[in-house]
Amino acid sequence: MRFGRRDFVKLAASALPLLSHDALAQLTPNPANIGPPSPAERDAMARLAHSFMDRYGVPALSFAIGYAGTVVHEDAFGVADIERNEAVTPRHLFRIASVSKMITSVTIFRLIEAGRLKLTDRVFGPGALLGTEYGPPPYSAGIDQITLEHLLTHTAGGWSNDNRDPMFTHTRMDHAGLITWTLANRPLDLLPGQRYAYSNFGYCVLGRVIEKLTGQSYAEHVRSEVLARCGVTDMTIARDTREQRQDGEVVYYGQGENPYGMNVPRMDSHGGWIATPADLVQFLMHVDGYTKPANILRPRTIEIMTTAPADSPNYAKGFCVNKSDNWWHNGSLPGTSTIAVRTHGGFCWAAFTNTRRRSSDMDGELDKLNWSMARQVAEWRVA
Repeated sequence: MRFGRRDFVKLAASALPLLSHDALAQLTPNPANIGPPSPAERDAMARLAHSFMDRYGVPALSFAIGYAGTVVHEDAFGVADIERNEAVTPRHLFRIASVSKMITSVTIFRLIEAGRLKLTDRVFGPGALLGTEYGPPPYSAGIDQITLEHLLTHTAGGWSNDNRDPMFTHTRMDHAGLITWTLANRPLDLLPGQRYAYSNFGYCVLGRVIEKLTGQSYAEHVRSEVLARCGVTDMTIARDTREQRQDGEVVYYGQGENPYGMNVPRMDSHGGWIATPADLVQFLMHVDGYTKPANILRPRTIEIMTTAPADSPNYAKGFCVNKSDNWWHNGSLPGTSTIAVRTHGGFCWAAFTNTRRRSSDMDGELDKLNWSMARQVAEWRVA
């Protein structure tokens, strides 16, 4: 979750090919030819997965691949709980960390389609979306100029995921307490709109906008108005401690970090969901812009959501993007490394682990692993 622009650019350069739109059209597979991998191809995928797990000390890895509304393959390797020697299955739930931002963005854009929000709406101050709920003016310079679009594109001007990330401080505060404290004590670094700076806190605020407009909790609204429409019913917000895990949730293992005690429920709208990879694939296939299955957003809305600003070409609004028309988001927390991808060739896939190795390129290599596994299936023609 603590990722900045350089990390996303690095992932884009390392694994995602750059092709012309004409070439992309030629590479799009025929849905009639997309079936599951053969036993030999599944074995080849498994060898790649085990090699990755050995290299990074991963107890459990789970992944799913979908096309045209169908999960065409899913598998899981390793153990969900080392102490119990519990084998992981594709049905195990994992924290998805910042992949959650895709879900929050789609929820915001559904509210925009309903005419309840505009990208230009201001967020803080009299007459703004959240008004003075988190403290009255005067604010430090620029706070009352922050718009919905600034939060979606990480251009609000501050509160980035550096060593002072507000979301990892004051862990006993609830959302209201943390936002109030941050507005009063953390001035912006720049005026809004001047520079990209990846912000977990900005997406925390978006969750509160959703709650204010709908009168529902963030999770309740997302489950009923977004996830259920994608056929996803098992996703929920993670709890914090090992003892509070949901039924079927893996155990998280730190590598020099503590995966418990971060106030994960407070991360709801920027990094709090738990899911299976198949859940994320189903979600992506319903917002991927392809004709099958029917999307839950209009084509023009999806285009706006996945179009990056000129000064930040690799991040749109809750989705990382590149010139090849690939969209994705990665996630990283102590005990968690995740990736979810919508490819230019019509596939959607996701992979989750229950550990991370902080001082390595594990996140980028997880992205490469997914592309490599998909390329083991000859008839998929993954470019």
